[in-house]
Amino acid sequence: MTQRVIAHLDMDAFYASVELLRYPELKGLPVVIGGGSQHAPAETVDPETGETRRKFASLRGYTGRGVITTATYAARKLGLRSAMGLMKAAAIAPDAVLLPTDFERYRRYSRQFKAAVRELVPQLEDRGIDEIYLDFTERVGDAEDPWECARELAQAVKQAVKDTTGLACSIGVTPNKLLSKIASDLDKPDGLTVLNADNIPSRIWPLPPRKINGVGPKAAGKLEDLGITSIGQLAQTERAFLVAAFGKSYGNWLYESARGQDDRPVVTASEPVSISRETTFGRDLHPVRDREELSRIFTELCQSLTRDLQRKGYVGKTIGLKLRYEDFRTVTRARTLESPTQDAKIIRRAAGECLKRVNLDRRIRLLGVRASTLESVAEAAKEPDLPLFD
Repeated sequence: MTQRVIAHLDMDAFYASVELLRYPELKGLPVVIGGGSQHAPAETVDPETGETRRKFASLRGYTGRGVITTATYAARKLGLRSAMGLMKAAAIAPDAVLLPTDFERYRRYSRQFKAAVRELVPQLEDRGIDEIYLDFTERVGDAEDPWECARELAQAVKQAVKDTTGLACSIGVTPNKLLSKIASDLDKPDGLTVLNADNIPSRIWPLPPRKINGVGPKAAGKLEDLGITSIGQLAQTERAFLVAAFGKSYGNWLYESARGQDDRPVVTASEPVSISRETTFGRDLHPVRDREELSRIFTELCQSLTRDLQRKGYVGKTIGLKLRYEDFRTVTRARTLESPTQDAKIIRRAAGECLKRVNLDRRIRLLGVRASTLESVAEAAKEPDLPLFD
């Protein structure tokens, strides 16, 4: 049986790195991404030299409920991290630079780096805007030293990403997806880690169980209560003990994962279940007093969802609404159309009908729209009488 060789590629501080390409003067400084458009840098042009000068916003004095989307490595050294509230971050590092998110730009760079990688390794599984899995097996399986060949291929992939986007990435190469996900994080940033089965005890087992993708804080806390603080200790724990403590399914998965066992294939073609857009407001908005602003945001979300559907080549038959109140209670509603669509007006009308079915008697902190029951435009077009648009 041919030894599988699987790689996991993870872009380094992706959003922040894309912003540093735009603002190279911020390189090496603590920068967090997560502000709104009002935090965009102010630009002035020197009338004598024609030089553009920028004044950047900082975290100092920030008020609101925004969170950090990502942070540069310089900011992470100060204790700032993804998902941290910006007000808390301001208390830790008030002079850190704050930039707004620009998801259209990030998606563009995501498409570019993935296209560059596909030129070298077509067996690619898309796992999000900044990470992919790659199957190297066919390319290196017949080599005298497949792991050294895999290292050279991974280096070529890293260089292709760099040449195409100017960005750095980290790659882990191991016998399976689970281990490669762990390995890609071991030598960040700009890392390349190649591990075979013999390296697992020395490189993987000393790590905490949280490093296994799928072990969350609750499971890690329970493992710690049981005296299990490393993957190595978890690997030496009896299967029956883990099943008794965590249940049959999760207990068996923990037992196998700690031993580096993972048979999942690299899935090169998969259909999305749904496509959605949502936003959390900087302040809670009232359905009556802030009706105009809410209506504008609602329309923009539907238009953004439409652009996503068109870019990805899908139509959706079920349009959904997501709404989160000021007390964090979340409600969802959905409406199934007679025919699938990617038309903004139809999506806006259907989502509006969903909105009529929820209570609008309190402030709202989050609003989102979603299209599901998806079908590719090519497949939908096979039905000659299927109306895709109004």
